Amino acid sequence: MIAKNVMDVAGVRIDKFPYKGEMHEVKGVTVRWLSKVGNDANGQPEYGLRHFTVEPGGLIPAHNHYYLQTLCIVSGQFECLSYDPDTNEPVDSKICGPGDWVYSESMEPHGMRNLSETEPGTFLCCICSVYGDQETI
Repeated sequence: MIAKNVMDVAGVRIDKFPYKGEMHEVKGVTVRWLSKVGNDANGQPEYGLRHFTVEPGGLIPAHNHYYLQTLCIVSGQFECLSYDPDTNEPVDSKICGPGDWVYSESMEPHGMRNLSETEPGTFLCCICSVYGDQETI
């Protein structure tokens, strides 16, 4: 068994993230890998639990990935967006706060931003690889 505080794990700043072959700016985001197990065929863990801190006004731009993802807001208020994969235009927007959760399918374009200009926001994000008959690109 491993038992630690989130802040005992080193945070890694994310400045850019790829989407559709281009690097896009990520604003004010730090991730802490709380657990990471296995390795899928794309070099990603088969399972992982991450803790994100998003600075005031921080942004995770539109992006997608092969793994499935569920996140749970711990603190702050976020605008969570899904995007049309062809036009990159937002197609859905939800305001989420503590206790709210968001699920993203494999390759579903999504992003989020911290709505506060004065307070950081945090969320937990669980990822797992795609298996079985799920269609991927």
